[in-house]
Amino acid sequence: MRVALVGNQNSGKTTLFNLLTGSNQKTGNWPGVTIDKKEGIIRTTDFEIIDLPGVYSLSAYSSDEMITVNYLLEEHVDLIVNIIDATAIERSLYLTTQLLELNIPVVIALNMTDLVDRHGIKIDYDYIEEKLDTTILQISALKKIGILDLIKVIKSGEYRKNQYTHIFDHELEELIEKTETMIDHPFSRFISLKVIEGHQDYQSYLTNDINQNIENIKPKYHRDLEQIIVDERYRYIENIRDDSVKWHKAHMSTTDKIDQVILNKYLALPIFGLIMFAIYYLAAGPIGSMTVDFIGTLIDGLSEWLGAKLIIWHASDWAQSLVIDGIIAGVGSVLNFVPQLIILFLLISILESTGYMSRIAFFLDRVFQKAGLSGKSLIPFIIGSGCSVPAIMSTRSITDETEKKMTVMLTPFIPCSAKLPIITLFAGYFFNDHSGLISASLYFFAIAIIILTAFIMKKILYKNHSSNFILELPSYKVPQVSYVIKDVYQKVAAFITQAGTIIFLASVTIWLLISFSFTFEYGISPDQSMLAGIGRVFSWFFYPFLGSFSWEASVSAIQGLVAKEQVVSSMAIIAGFSEDTSSGSLIFNAQAFGFFTGASAYAFMVFNLFSAPCFGAVGAMARELGDSKRLWKALGLQTGIAWILATIVYQIGHLIEVLL
Repeated sequence: MRVALVGNQNSGKTTLFNLLTGSNQKTGNWPGVTIDKKEGIIRTTDFEIIDLPGVYSLSAYSSDEMITVNYLLEEHVDLIVNIIDATAIERSLYLTTQLLELNIPVVIALNMTDLVDRHGIKIDYDYIEEKLDTTILQISALKKIGILDLIKVIKSGEYRKNQYTHIFDHELEELIEKTETMIDHPFSRFISLKVIEGHQDYQSYLTNDINQNIENIKPKYHRDLEQIIVDERYRYIENIRDDSVKWHKAHMSTTDKIDQVILNKYLALPIFGLIMFAIYYLAAGPIGSMTVDFIGTLIDGLSEWLGAKLIIWHASDWAQSLVIDGIIAGVGSVLNFVPQLIILFLLISILESTGYMSRIAFFLDRVFQKAGLSGKSLIPFIIGSGCSVPAIMSTRSITDETEKKMTVMLTPFIPCSAKLPIITLFAGYFFNDHSGLISASLYFFAIAIIILTAFIMKKILYKNHSSNFILELPSYKVPQVSYVIKDVYQKVAAFITQAGTIIFLASVTIWLLISFSFTFEYGISPDQSMLAGIGRVFSWFFYPFLGSFSWEASVSAIQGLVAKEQVVSSMAIIAGFSEDTSSGSLIFNAQAFGFFTGASAYAFMVFNLFSAPCFGAVGAMARELGDSKRLWKALGLQTGIAWILATIVYQIGHLIEVLL
C-alpha cells in the first residue's frame, strides 16, 4: 500500500514523516530536479509513505506543485494523509478541497492541536469531518501526540472512503460533470477542472464540445473561470470556518491584532500610502537633503585639494579639467546622494523584515488581478526601489509566463536608487519646501501607471488572462539588526561600485565630448563641441515636454540609458559642476539649464522615471524575456509611455503656470 503525505509548507509535514517512519526512510532527489525526495516505511506496517513537497495548491505552476500533482496522478496512491495546521484551517483547506477531487481516500491529520486552546480557538472537529466527509485525527507532531492513533487508522483502513462533496454553484457543477463525461481519465474531475481553468498542461483534453460548453457559461460570470473557481473554493471554506471555528479576541495573537488594522479593507491602502510617503519624505525631502551637505563638503574639499596638487605637479590644463571638471564633477555629483539612499534602503529593509510587505502583496493582489497581475508582482516592484536589475531577475519566481513578461516590462517604472538623484535634484531646487511630497508623488504615480498599463496590456495583448496567488503571511517580527545592516550595506556598496565604474567611464566620455570639437580642437565653447552636435540631433524629441530645444538636457536624458545616475552627472559636468548639487543652485542658474521651470522639471523627472532603463536592466530584461524582438518592443513601449506622460504633464503644468 502506498501513502502520500501532502500539506502546506511549515505545517509540520517533515516532523510527522519522521515520526511515522522512524529510521525506515531514505532521501534522494526527484528526477531532473534538486528537490529532496523522501520515502519510508510506516512503523509497524509494510506501507510505503512518500513525503511530497510542501504546496499550497495543486495548480501545477511551480516545480513543487508539478511534482506533487504528477505523483498523485501517476503513481497509484492508495491513501493521502493531508496534514493541516489547526491554527490556520482556512488557509490549509484550500489544498484539501483539491485533494478531495482526486478520488483517492483522504485522511486529515490536524496538527498543532495543542496550540488551539492556547490561541483561544474552539474547533468543532465533528462538523468539519461531516462537511468534508473525511476522517480527521487530532495530532501534535512536535509533542508526539496522536501519532500512534494515526498509524493505527492507516494500518486498519478504518477511515472514511470519502465521496466528493460538491462545493461549486449549480451551473459550474453542471459544467464540471458534463466535462467529466467527455474525458477518459481515472481522475476525470480533477482534469475537468484544469481544462475549465484553462491550464496549459491539460489543453490536450480540450475538445470542441468541451470548449463550446465553457464558452456558453462564461457570459454568466463576466470573469475568468479560473478566478471564479478559486473564489468558490474560498466561499465554501469560509462557510465551514464560520460554522466550526470560534476564537476569542482576548486570546488573539499580536500578529492577528495588528492585521485587523493593517489589512482592514478601508484602512490598508491609506496606511500603505502614509508609510511610503513617510519613507520618501525622510529619504528625499528636507530631512534627507540635510545629510547631503556633509558629503558635498568632503567632495568640495577633495576637489580643491586635488586641484591645488595638480597645479603644483604642473599638470596640463586639459588634465586638470579632466580630473576636476570631469571625474570629480561627474562621480562626486552622484555620490552626494548616498546618505539619502542609505535612509531609503534602511527604511524599506525594515519594512520587509517585519513582514509588512508580504501583507501589502496579499492586499494588493485583488487590485493587481484586475490588471492581469497578482500579488507576486509586488515583490519585484519592492526590490526595484533598490535596483531594477535584481528586481527583474526576481520575476523568475512568477510561474505564470504571461504575468512574468508583464512584470519584467513594468518593473523598471519603479523609482530605483539610480533615479533618486534625479528626483532629489529637481524636487529640491524647483519645489523646495514640498520636495518630499513631490518625491513621494512620483512613487505613487509609478504605481498608478503600472496598474493602468498592465490593464491596457491585458485588454489588448493578453486577453482572458488571469493569475492566482497563494501566500503564507509570516508573523510580525522585530527586524534583525544584523540582517538590516547587511542588506543596506550590500545595496549601498553596489551603488557606489557602479558610480566608481560606469559613472566614471561615462563622465570621462562626457568630458571628452564637451571639451573637443569634431575636428578635435580643445578648449572650444560647449556649443561648438561634439556633445552639442549630438544633442541637437535629438533635441526635437524632447522639445514637447521641455519647451526648449536644449541639447544639454537631451544629452543628459540620453545618458540615462547608460545609467540613470549619469543624468545628474552629465548635467553637473555640462553646467561646470556644483559642489552643492543637492539644491542644484549652480546647475539650474547656469545658462545650459536655466530654461527649466516647475512644469518642465516635473516632466523631465517623469520622462526619466518611465523611459527605457539603464544598460544593466536592459540586459536583465533580455535574459528574462528570452527574445530580442520582444525586448525591443518592451523598450519602445517604455520610452513611448514616458514621452506621452512627460508631454501631458508639461502641457498641463505650463498651462497652469501661464494662468497663474
